[in-house]
Amino acid sequence: MLVFTALYSIAGLGVAFLLGQCGIVSLAQSVFFGIGAYSSAYCTTHWGWIAPTGFVVGIVASAVIAFAVGWPILRLSGYFLALATLALAMIGQVLFLEWDWLTGGTLGIGGIPKLSLFGFELRTPQRFYYFVWPVAALVLWLYANLLGARNGFAMRAMRDAPAAAAVLGVDTHVLKVKMFVASAMLGSLGGSLFAHYVSFVSVDSFTVDRAIHFLLIAVLGGAKTIVGTVLGSAFVTVMPHWLTGFGDFHPLLFAACLIAAVMFLPDGFGGALQRALRRQGQA
Repeated sequence: MLVFTALYSIAGLGVAFLLGQCGIVSLAQSVFFGIGAYSSAYCTTHWGWIAPTGFVVGIVASAVIAFAVGWPILRLSGYFLALATLALAMIGQVLFLEWDWLTGGTLGIGGIPKLSLFGFELRTPQRFYYFVWPVAALVLWLYANLLGARNGFAMRAMRDAPAAAAVLGVDTHVLKVKMFVASAMLGSLGGSLFAHYVSFVSVDSFTVDRAIHFLLIAVLGGAKTIVGTVLGSAFVTVMPHWLTGFGDFHPLLFAACLIAAVMFLPDGFGGALQRALRRQGQA
């Protein structure tokens, strides 16, 4: 569960950053997650390339596609932009299914080799755990630094007052495209790690449901906080697993937990944690 929490934190951070810092609702992350997974799977199983090459192929492909698609659709805003990204997720799901020469279709791609570091194979969940969490921590740290940089201030200005940001010389469209590309690269990285961990990928792992899954991580965790992404990932990963002990009613119970979290924690788990720490500091 903790390994998947780290994997979803990496991919979900891109969605949270778009939502919390840029005001962009993206439902396309499942596409880039799938591109990363299939790139690593295909490069290592069909061509016999080393794992890092698959990572690079997936990240580059995701960046190119995100730029090509993001340049026109990011001129939209609000519900229209959300629908455009949802359409991208649906198109991606269809292509993953129909391009069986590349993705294996419904059969998927199996036999993906485990990652190896200096001859040390990460073949157990414990070994992969100690590898993936430092990667997730590094990504979170880089994005935290980005928040304090010039682009971070520009993004918050664009989110809160787009007209004022434009007057101050911020090219909002270019900035949105940059962050959309960065989000796609994170999704691809998470997908590549996912593929090497589970050793099998199929279209069932990259459906529209997965896109909503990433959006839930951002909303529940608190899109305006970095640590909230980890908390949101832990919630959507661990809670359904724990609720299966209640039998066939577990989907209904999970839905009730989602409603309660949105009602009582409007700023997400990260926002609630920040408020608690602030009150403790004042006390």
